[in-house]
Amino acid sequence: MEPDHIPPLRIGLNAAIVAVSNRRPNILTVPAAPAKGPADGLPFGPFDPDRHRTFEASLRDSVESQTALHLGYVEQLYTFGDRGRHRRNKGDGPHLVSVGYLALTRADAESPDALYATGARWRDWYDLFPWEDWRDGRPAMLDTIILPRLHDWIASTGNTAKKLERMARSRLAFGLNDFPWDEERVLDRYELLYEAGLLTEAVADQRVSTTGLPAPLGFAMRFDYRRIAATAVQRLRAKIKYRPVIFELMPPAFTLTELQATVEAISGRHLHKQNFRRLVEGAELVEHTGAASSATGGRPAALYRFRAKILEERPAPGLRLGGR
Repeated sequence: MEPDHIPPLRIGLNAAIVAVSNRRPNILTVPAAPAKGPADGLPFGPFDPDRHRTFEASLRDSVESQTALHLGYVEQLYTFGDRGRHRRNKGDGPHLVSVGYLALTRADAESPDALYATGARWRDWYDLFPWEDWRDGRPAMLDTIILPRLHDWIASTGNTAKKLERMARSRLAFGLNDFPWDEERVLDRYELLYEAGLLTEAVADQRVSTTGLPAPLGFAMRFDYRRIAATAVQRLRAKIKYRPVIFELMPPAFTLTELQATVEAISGRHLHKQNFRRLVEGAELVEHTGAASSATGGRPAALYRFRAKILEERPAPGLRLGGR
């Protein structure tokens, strides 16, 4: 038997737009309308099939109108449609389903004045996910805040099966006991923290009444936009290992030091300089331009460019970073 009433659906499009600047991996955020509160979000627009034939065309048009930014590389991430993701006081109105996208660009590719005039701002994604930045070693907050609270959350259930499930998920997501830290499990960690009631979004969604933390755990976003951002970070960290997408974030000519800094910014890990250079040269992803840069003021550094011919030679060219 079919249900008497099926609520109407509305399809929206969200973009997690990433750029790297000054060793910072940034995500573009847009301010909320005054009636929707102070929290920032991701660029969003409804899909209008009368105006656009494809989701991607609609997304590009929405982003350009909201941020004055012209997107380059774009790929679809995931469809976000959980009940309650855009909570309404009375539960009325259509149910919003968002198709999330990852987009890559260069921070200097567009006029910053035009972008800032729209209210859009680049935000370091480690403001959103500070526990993900291991470039200077293991983040202290893991041992002082996150893991003790997760332990309390695990112990708070009297259901043995649920307790074992929480323990297993925590070990895998946060690299506990004999499990290594896996930089690709960004979404797993975010969702555990949300379920444990440690994120501001869990309070906003009325999952918990308070996080019980002295300060917010990372910069909160409205609705489930931080979850979409976590999905984008996870996808990009995995993608750079088997596709040359890292070069979408690089200028046409760059030094190997600049390339390493960008890879470190995305992966959240420090890489040994000589090992990284051997990795890049062995993968045959770059070639000399014949020029050099003296931007650092020291010894001129050779400039490289992406070797596009690799796409014809190898099915999955990327930077296969080793384990931590």
